[in-house]
Amino acid sequence: MKHARKRLFKKLKKQFSGAFLSGIISAGLRLLYSTMRVQIVDAGIPASFHRANRGVIIGFWHSMILMASFAYRGSGAHVLVSRHGDGELIGQVMQQLGFSLVRGSSSKGGSAALRELVALVRQNRDVGITPDGPRGPAERVKPGVAQLARLTGAPVLPLAFSGSRLRILNTWDRFRIPWPFSKIVFVFGAPVCYRDGEDLEEFRKRIEEAIRDATKRADDYFRR
Repeated sequence: MKHARKRLFKKLKKQFSGAFLSGIISAGLRLLYSTMRVQIVDAGIPASFHRANRGVIIGFWHSMILMASFAYRGSGAHVLVSRHGDGELIGQVMQQLGFSLVRGSSSKGGSAALRELVALVRQNRDVGITPDGPRGPAERVKPGVAQLARLTGAPVLPLAFSGSRLRILNTWDRFRIPWPFSKIVFVFGAPVCYRDGEDLEEFRKRIEEAIRDATKRADDYFRR
């Protein structure tokens, strides 16, 4: 009984600390975003997809996951987050920002997560995926997002952001955080759709190239 109470106390302590920290981070992100001048390049999710009762798969690099949430203008979106330790905190922050979660990654829970994502997209729900997460290699699309698009027929919409002043963290993904009162730009690429009979690897490469192109366009916006 004593050990059971101890385990319960540790679990409650972890949940409380995680909820407290994620609340602080999400509030800080909202405050940070309110200080910045924002521009969105291209229209984002084409209305025609939702009118046709189709969900959209939004793909962006892991380094952009928290700021990318502010580019979404739809409703009812789900975000894929890993079951690893860092994924737990990111997931709680995303929930604080109004998103629902799907748990899983290429290394843990991937098959179950793919089935859940397929069901959501077929219900006209938008999903957000960092195809190079949760542990890299950075800016390298893994096959899961291509499989999801092929199974559902949904388009992959590339998304990237950049800023006039960015802090790049020394992490595997080179996580991006814009400075307060800076300018940021969100760039949406053209939807990438699966072609009948296309090799999955070729489709994966097209998605990767499209997200890299959106990233370059976002970075070039400030280099000019």
